[in-house]
Amino acid sequence: MVYNAAAFYAGGRIHLIYRAQKKNKFPSSLGYASTKDGFKIDERMSGPIFTPRKDNKFEQWGVEDPRTVVFGDRIYMTYTAFGQVSGMSNLLRKVGHNCIQIGLTSVSLEDFLKKKWNWSARLYPLYRMRNKDGFLLPEKVNGRYFMYHRIEPNMWCAESYDLKTWFNYRIVMKPRFKWEYYKIGGGAPPIKTRNGWVHIYHGVDSKWRYSLGLAVADLQDPSKIIYRHKIPVLAPEESYEKRGVIPYVTYSNGVVEVNGEVLVYYGGADTVLCVAATTVKDILNLF
Repeated sequence: MVYNAAAFYAGGRIHLIYRAQKKNKFPSSLGYASTKDGFKIDERMSGPIFTPRKDNKFEQWGVEDPRTVVFGDRIYMTYTAFGQVSGMSNLLRKVGHNCIQIGLTSVSLEDFLKKKWNWSARLYPLYRMRNKDGFLLPEKVNGRYFMYHRIEPNMWCAESYDLKTWFNYRIVMKPRFKWEYYKIGGGAPPIKTRNGWVHIYHGVDSKWRYSLGLAVADLQDPSKIIYRHKIPVLAPEESYEKRGVIPYVTYSNGVVEVNGEVLVYYGGADTVLCVAATTVKDILNLF
């Protein structure tokens, strides 16, 4: 299973940090690959670059679904820490008592490009809040970091001065359309356009099918959604999206814009990593 990759552009290449695990077995770890043209993988590490901490119960079942942003000379990565609270019985997992929360770490861009995986201390910014799909806005707003996250079934946001203490929690979007009936959640960090922050987010319908939708947030107030497309922009249609470990899934963690071309990296059926291409121009023509 190789899927749900973070993606960013640096040094003339698109860098991918993808989720990997044995079929239907935990834990998940994070691997690395890169591509010069966006489609052909021409570099791939043979081992993981980020693994669960063995001394940390919060991550004992995996580090999942990474998302990255670049602030200056540093890469910040959010991910889902999947485990349990220290001291609780392992038997409780069988009845759904687990801990799913957002993790946050960083590494210098220089070290990353040199394949030196010197990740910083791991933070849990919304400590023990059952939460996932967290990612940072690529720019500060009024001197503050801005993070989107998901407390089911809605997409939320929060703000921070130091990436440790968060405040001003509020709902950004709620399920509205049939294709997102059960829940919605963020996808990749949004791309900035002249008309707003473009989000490729996911929705889950009543038959547990994951599709990708498009929403646009205000440039000055990223908690304000100014446009929301009524139908999915990418839904499970291909065989590798409909058949796999979790069927009928298209789920994105990484979107890259290079010279007007937009590449959406997404997981197909929680089994393979895929990419779809469009342009900023075509996106702006939707609204």
